[in-house]
Amino acid sequence: MNKLAVDGGTPVRAKENFLVFGAPLIEEPEIEAVVRCMHRRWIGTGPQAHQFEEDFKQWKGSKHAIALNSCTAALHLSLLSCGVGPGCEVITSPMTFCATVNAIIHSGARPVLADCDRRTMNILPDEIENRISAKSKAILPVHFAGRCCDMQSIMTMAQQYDLLVIEDCAHAIESQYHDRNAGCFGDIGCFSFYVTKNIITGEGGMVITDDDRFSARIKVMALHGMSKNAWRRFSDEGYKHYQVIQAGFKYNMMDMQAVIGVHQLKRVWRYWEQRQRIWKQYNDAFADLPCILPPEPEPDTRHAYHLYTPLIDIEKSGKSRDWVLRALTAENIGVGVHYIPVHLHPFYRKTFGWEKGDFPNAEWIGERTLSLPLSAGLNDKDVNDVIEAFTRVLKG
Repeated sequence: MNKLAVDGGTPVRAKENFLVFGAPLIEEPEIEAVVRCMHRRWIGTGPQAHQFEEDFKQWKGSKHAIALNSCTAALHLSLLSCGVGPGCEVITSPMTFCATVNAIIHSGARPVLADCDRRTMNILPDEIENRISAKSKAILPVHFAGRCCDMQSIMTMAQQYDLLVIEDCAHAIESQYHDRNAGCFGDIGCFSFYVTKNIITGEGGMVITDDDRFSARIKVMALHGMSKNAWRRFSDEGYKHYQVIQAGFKYNMMDMQAVIGVHQLKRVWRYWEQRQRIWKQYNDAFADLPCILPPEPEPDTRHAYHLYTPLIDIEKSGKSRDWVLRALTAENIGVGVHYIPVHLHPFYRKTFGWEKGDFPNAEWIGERTLSLPLSAGLNDKDVNDVIEAFTRVLKG
């Protein structure tokens, strides 16, 4: 076996061909559509954002869809629209991006963490129930890496304790659980179109809901608190006066973003199939390595194959996760970490008094996890290079 690049050997890929983690597949139709959008000079929120909303709600089977500038905005407005605020508690997972907890904090509520399962990396229903209090207002499950949480147990619990459910579907655009789409179980579902996601708008998010009240509140709060369809005030129908009916936010999605999503959504299943193939190639190639591979999807579910997250077997490999990260980067393979558990970050430790040892399953995952490239934009050489590099690093 060749000497590892981290030890001075020749890397799998040349530096100028560094494989960027999470680089999306962007095709000519959306490039041409963005150019047309710029030629029309309607760049801000307008007809393309409306079209993306219509397409997305039809695809998901929801009554309403509201396009926003991020999933963070979607989470924030969802919480506010449901009446979450000071004095409330919202239960979520420590194995998530900081945006999930930040949205709770910015709503004025207190985040309460419930540990996750080591196998699925999803929040454990029993842990949720152990943390329900008189202040609990909502459960915010995170469908980690595209694998749905145990929504049957969560929804039963929510009904029993009269709790709202807001689903963080940032990883779960295509996910299903018992023939129902992720985002359609709870009161609201929140999606991300960030550049590393399964379909992208560069930055962007979407809220789906069947509740007319929540939808109306989110639409108003997303654009400065102005009355419905305020973006139409500059249309060819003539200027329309708007009314500010509450202090809102600047969370709207631009047409230049939305038109990318309109075209990407048409290819969502082709992209999903490509990631599924890569996932299976990885599982086959890494079966004998000193790592724990992501488990197969549960029966009667559909995995979105958003992240491929092997866990380094520290004892068998004799290597720490961070050493493996450095070694893969030296091979010019981009990698990610999803995630360092929320409760271990300095701000949250200081603010909420969380300590190491509070959520042992999340910590166990956080010490071992890394994410390998998994994108419809990867070609055969890219996939083979990832396989060669990861194999060399773990065996070297």
